Amino acid sequence: MAAKSPKAGAIAFIASAAEEARAALVQLSAAYGNADPEDAATIVALGGDGFMLQTLHRFMNTGKPIYGMNCGTVGFLMNEYRPEGLEARLAAAEATTIHPLAMSALDTDGKVSKAYAFNEVSLLRQSYQAARLRILIDGKERMAELICDGILVATAAGSTAYNLSAHGPIIPINAPLLALTPLSPFRPRLWRGALIPERAEVRIEVLDAGKRPVNAVADHTEIKSVTEVTVRQDRGASSLVMFDPDHSWDERILAEQFRY
Repeated sequence: MAAKSPKAGAIAFIASAAEEARAALVQLSAAYGNADPEDAATIVALGGDGFMLQTLHRFMNTGKPIYGMNCGTVGFLMNEYRPEGLEARLAAAEATTIHPLAMSALDTDGKVSKAYAFNEVSLLRQSYQAARLRILIDGKERMAELICDGILVATAAGSTAYNLSAHGPIIPINAPLLALTPLSPFRPRLWRGALIPERAEVRIEVLDAGKRPVNAVADHTEIKSVTEVTVRQDRGASSLVMFDPDHSWDERILAEQFRY
């Protein structure tokens, strides 16, 4: 069956389970109507950054632009919540196409699991013992052994999230880079990570996985007890995010670098 064409100007409102978001859903639906997402020209997500990530995954590869309105505790991916003048805001909003990371994880049972991440792929120690990891970029060994709590590969979109909390670099949204950031590195103690081309393939091997188990996480998907994880950007997959022009993603990322 052929996909339906979106109705011009039709808005689909979706909300997280938070009380504030549910109240906003009622208010906005009464003011603007609430189309079925399949029929809508624009998806408006009401919640915080976590709900926005879920929405990006849900509507990936549909071509539907997603406009977030902050009704949660964190809102870097969201626009300010204001119920008035929404149609004019949507008409003026700037759209950015983002591509997710594709993770392939091999676990200790020999099972391969795949998942997408718009923010980051993380490897995290599972027990009291530090992880021992080997890092390869495009098949070439770059670090024979990293002893740490974990490591993450972050997109530009995700560089202000977990990556920033781990003292990783902030990446402008259109920069063709990924951040490779260690979590509490013990050896080499002074290694602070690397910026790598967005088209590079990162392979992380877990050394001594039986004694030092490691989990892999791609946004909200967690794989237990991995032995090897491969991460690369999937240019064939995408989502479309909308921001108000006076508070664009570029402006947010620039402003974030001058916070103190």
